[in-house]
Amino acid sequence: MSVETTTETTVTSDGILLTDEAVIKVSALLEQEGRDDLALRVAVQPGGCSGLRYQLFFDDRSLDGDVVKDFNGVKVVTDRMSAPYLGGASIGFVDTIEKQ
Repeated sequence: MSVETTTETTVTSDGILLTDEAVIKVSALLEQEGRDDLALRVAVQPGGCSGLRYQLFFDDRSLDGDVVKDFNGVKVVTDRMSAPYLGGASIGFVDTIEKQ
C-alpha cells in the first residue's frame, strides 16, 4: 500500500499576495523612511495602454472602505474601488544584475 501526499497552493481572489522577497524589500524601504505610520498602498486608476494603470506608494492615510492586509508587519492597503481589480494579484521583488 502506498500513500501519496500532495500540497496545493491556493490563491484567493479576495486580496493581494506579497511574496517574501517583496515583504523584505518593502520593510527595508519603510525603515529608510523612518516612519511607522506608513502602509504600502496599491491602487488601480484609469489610463495606460490597457485602460488601467497600477500605482504602488507609501501612504499614511486611511480611507473609508480600505482593504488592509498585514504581511509580517508590512501593511498593504487597497481602496474599495481598486480591490476588485487586484483580487488574486501577486506582488514580488526581483533583484538581479539585469533588473531590480
